[in-house]
Amino acid sequence: MAMDIAGRKLFVKALLEEGVDTVFGYPGGMVTDILDELYKHEEIELVLPRHEQGLIHEAEGYARATGKTGVCIVTSGPGATNIITGLADAHYDSIPLVCITGQVPLNLIGNDAFQEVDVVGMTRSITKYGVTVRDRKDLGRILKMAFYIARTGRPGPVLIDLPKDIQTAAGPGEYPADVSIRGYKPNESVHIGQLKKGYKLLKSARKPLFLIGGGINISKANDKLLALVEKTHIPVVTTVMGKGAIPTSHPCYVGNSGMHGRYAANMAVGECDVLFSIGTRFNDRITGDLNEFAPKAQIVHVDVDTASISRNVVVDVPIVADANLALEKLLEWAEPQNTDEWMEQIREWNQQNPLEMRRDRGMTPQMILEKINQQFPEAIIVTDVGQHQMWATQYIELNENKQFITSGGLGTMGFGFPAAIGAKIGCPQKPVVCISGDGGMQMNIQELATAMAQQANVIVCIFNNYYLGMVRQMQQLFYGKRYEATCLRRNKGCPKDCKGPNPGCPPYEPDFVKLAQSYGAWGVRVTKEEEIVPALEEAKQCKTPALIEFMIATEELVLPMVKGGNPMTEMILK
Repeated sequence: MAMDIAGRKLFVKALLEEGVDTVFGYPGGMVTDILDELYKHEEIELVLPRHEQGLIHEAEGYARATGKTGVCIVTSGPGATNIITGLADAHYDSIPLVCITGQVPLNLIGNDAFQEVDVVGMTRSITKYGVTVRDRKDLGRILKMAFYIARTGRPGPVLIDLPKDIQTAAGPGEYPADVSIRGYKPNESVHIGQLKKGYKLLKSARKPLFLIGGGINISKANDKLLALVEKTHIPVVTTVMGKGAIPTSHPCYVGNSGMHGRYAANMAVGECDVLFSIGTRFNDRITGDLNEFAPKAQIVHVDVDTASISRNVVVDVPIVADANLALEKLLEWAEPQNTDEWMEQIREWNQQNPLEMRRDRGMTPQMILEKINQQFPEAIIVTDVGQHQMWATQYIELNENKQFITSGGLGTMGFGFPAAIGAKIGCPQKPVVCISGDGGMQMNIQELATAMAQQANVIVCIFNNYYLGMVRQMQQLFYGKRYEATCLRRNKGCPKDCKGPNPGCPPYEPDFVKLAQSYGAWGVRVTKEEEIVPALEEAKQCKTPALIEFMIATEELVLPMVKGGNPMTEMILK
């Protein structure tokens, strides 16, 4: 019979049993006991961020880069409410996290005590599971459940709310080896009949198309997908989260589809006769007008999450399965298909409207991204959210030596820089390049201090166009150039009806280069194409974080673009 031990001791024992080596934690009154226990264990590194939102995005970046479960510890009240955005982000992008929030002692819950919030209630719709531990003897089982739920099936964030008195109370010292949960049975098989039906459709198709989502990257099924594509010669389009599922240089890869997808990719979805999709939720950014989505196609949908199938797009053949298992079976049956005519049609679309920005008006985002491709044959590329993100999804080249991390479902500005720090902490040997905008960078810029403290020498490329560019683009195209609340240089002295940059504009604040230097990091500003490569080469040599501010034209647009709610074949091209 094991000795009774304090809850805090069992908590650390659980982390060690689960193989946790890194914890992202921010102190506060209701988690001091846990942190005090962690102090005694050098085998777990505690990363101290500068803000809890930075903390949870760091944990997400760490989880995405390593494939492990990210672990967060924050205190009650504001500590807990500050991670809500990250929980939602991880929920939509299927990132496994176990988040521990401190909570006031049981006898104070419901009394509006100091730093008390009902964080389990607040986050019910954006966590896979959330619970307040109300009995010390349940602690081991609940922690085991948390890790199991977070990483199985469709991964996601789990929140465990831990009252202060549970942390100090004595109770059983065992940490269970496994767990059985009524009502949670992640699918670990594949319905062969349904898969056969789906493959039969695919085989008889004249214009077959694979639509691949983030599920392939999450389940690390990339090699199997590549093998299937090479056996069948069927073209592939990806979602933003699916990018990198097969190497972007592959002859069968068409590009991203969706709101800012490649012309040929959106046309292919519009014209295909069988759409075989794996690991995507068919979010509105992919489908546009649902009545006009893949109108000529029979749709096969493989997804590990039952709830994602036929929720937005009603499909002809639903298949609940992990991508790995489904692909393994498909590989047994796969045979070459004659897709020559279909591929020729796709090539023609590509020639009609290639993905290309003008090269005669100074430095463009495309030039910067092409140089990043050349300078970093292997790297983890992390983006923030906005125009720079969409340009990155268009122009970044990916293969088995590169990984792409971005905020897809929630579109969280402020995600990129902390996620890059987390990725670097998880993979210290790999170069990590963060592509951010001048807007999103300022949402978690305090994490420069965390990067310095962790000696995480990430390379940050800020695309500075003086504006919140994605909304500015909508204002230009659909709102008569009324640039309300999107100019980041605007101040009290500016005219009311400004139509864009002019010689009288005030200077931009902050000076990013000086700001980087004030943290002890390295910074440089790049204004011309010939300065791109020297800046990247110097940044690669830095032992500290490196910040490169690329000054790009305000009027650069992300094209193609589909107006929200329109059919995906109605693209704004020029």
